[in-house]
Amino acid sequence: MSIPPRFVEDLRDRLTLSEIVQRKVKLSRSGREHKGCCPFHHEKTPSFYVNDEKQFYHCFGCGAHGDAVGFVMQSDNLSFIEAVESLASQAGMQVPKQSPQEIEKARTEKSLHSLVEDTCKWFEDRLREGKNRDVLEYLTKRGLSEETISGFRLGYAPADDQTLRKFLKDKGYTDAQMIEASVLRPSQTGREPYGFFRDRVMFPVADMRGRIVAFSGRVLPEHIRPLKDPTKKPPKYINSTDTPLFHKGRMLYAQQHARSAANDHTLLVVEGQMDVIACNQAGLKGAVAPLGTALTEDQISVLWKMIPHERKEPVLCFDGDNAGYRAAVRAADRILPLLKSNQSVKFAFLPEGEDPDTFISSRGLSAFEGKLSNALTLLDFLWTHHTAEKDFSSPEMRAGLTALLDTLAAKIQDASVQYHYKQAFREKTRGLFFDTGSFKNKNTYKKKALAPSISLPAIRKKQDFVPQIVLAAVINHPFLYAHFAEQLIQLPIDEPDLSRLFGSLLDYLGAVDTESLDKQALSLHLSKVGLADIAMKLTHERVYLHAGFCRPDANPETALQGLKDLWENWERSRLAEDIHSARAVFRLSMTPENESRMFALQQMQRDKDTGTD
Repeated sequence: MSIPPRFVEDLRDRLTLSEIVQRKVKLSRSGREHKGCCPFHHEKTPSFYVNDEKQFYHCFGCGAHGDAVGFVMQSDNLSFIEAVESLASQAGMQVPKQSPQEIEKARTEKSLHSLVEDTCKWFEDRLREGKNRDVLEYLTKRGLSEETISGFRLGYAPADDQTLRKFLKDKGYTDAQMIEASVLRPSQTGREPYGFFRDRVMFPVADMRGRIVAFSGRVLPEHIRPLKDPTKKPPKYINSTDTPLFHKGRMLYAQQHARSAANDHTLLVVEGQMDVIACNQAGLKGAVAPLGTALTEDQISVLWKMIPHERKEPVLCFDGDNAGYRAAVRAADRILPLLKSNQSVKFAFLPEGEDPDTFISSRGLSAFEGKLSNALTLLDFLWTHHTAEKDFSSPEMRAGLTALLDTLAAKIQDASVQYHYKQAFREKTRGLFFDTGSFKNKNTYKKKALAPSISLPAIRKKQDFVPQIVLAAVINHPFLYAHFAEQLIQLPIDEPDLSRLFGSLLDYLGAVDTESLDKQALSLHLSKVGLADIAMKLTHERVYLHAGFCRPDANPETALQGLKDLWENWERSRLAEDIHSARAVFRLSMTPENESRMFALQQMQRDKDTGTD
């Protein structure tokens, strides 16, 4: 079996080398690289370096050197094919067999790379022809230097739709290849194929290795090219269609420039190519832009992979208009399910009518950097979007907000991040409902005193005691985490000490084999992180009076069944509360969505009552 070289290249691009190496070697940051003790020879002083940007590792002690595939081969004693299969499994990719068709595909891609590169050079040459001086002057009047124009390889596609075709034919390319590379369009009327881009400024699009794979063409302004028919305005940008080399939803404009800059600068996502270039020329080298689409899940993953630091938080910068704000809302909704520990985004908004290009030109780089430094976290953006200038003076509106925020947090797939979002939303709603003017001096809703840390004697009902019981059960019987991992993130914990303890438990238990973990190992961990005293307050006789199954001497079967019964009763209680809130929201706003939510909750209750859930 042989593996297509292109697949191995794509696999390397999907993976972060330091993350693979860290499974075998403890690494620490060292400038733009990571370093640690070499796994291939014994040493006490680290001489083993990993460079994510260049995708290789090197040991200055023994000379070991290679990429992700080589590391897995050497560290796990695998063959090349076995190592590729192992890494592909981690990346969620299927290893293709290099059939005759795959071999032909590799040849085709090699030819297309040459064709697109030749096309790019041709566009660059056309920009500098004397008859196209007005196009070059347009770019320089926009503030672009010769260095910037050359660095981004900007060009010009003439209005004549056959000159590029003739040039490429003279170099031996066929019409079929040109159409496949998206530099020609097939005619729908039986005439010859014609240029895909005509009378446009050309922005080449490169892959991570800097190879040109596609183009984006910008229409010239009307003072340079008056419209023949003012009623038919062409689109501002047109982009290459997807090809064997280019997938619009997986690439970002200028990603090859921003990848190295992301080591030292903020990684910034703007809306257009000229915005990217304006940022770059002003000194912000880490700017990228999507290519005519809303930011996709694949592009978000590319952004996080480009940042070599542990904390991956690119800034999404949106134009100051309604379209920009709507794009931000869509991006937030798309990003939520993808969040992981230390992986998020921030949101920056420019004044109305401004984009990065105009803002930097009129106000300067410092003012723009000020906007970026004040960017909102994803949490704060969601909160502001759903609460700003809204009235929450009624119980129904409060219930609606709480339900909405719970729905948003539930979209997050990472259990630990979801838990912390739920806690943060609860803290914010508590502040909004009880600590602000909206509810002060109201006869019905008085400001509540904060509960003392783990106030066990104050609790009267077992239902109110559920979080303490669950935590005590998991501390005394860690194996329970494996059975209740998904349910645990739903625990509503408001007390600060309990919240810290629970967050630490989730992080620790999620990273170890809980089926074989004993209580002593967990106790040692809690002592190391300074939470042993809080845990001791939970594992107390007063807790066991409410639920004997969580005692440390309870047998595993009793503990498991006891927690299952407790959880089922608690879920029924929560479901009843949710139904009550949904009815209140529906009475307030009788929309189809609110009605569907109410009916769905009622059906869930019926299913539980009949045992069909």
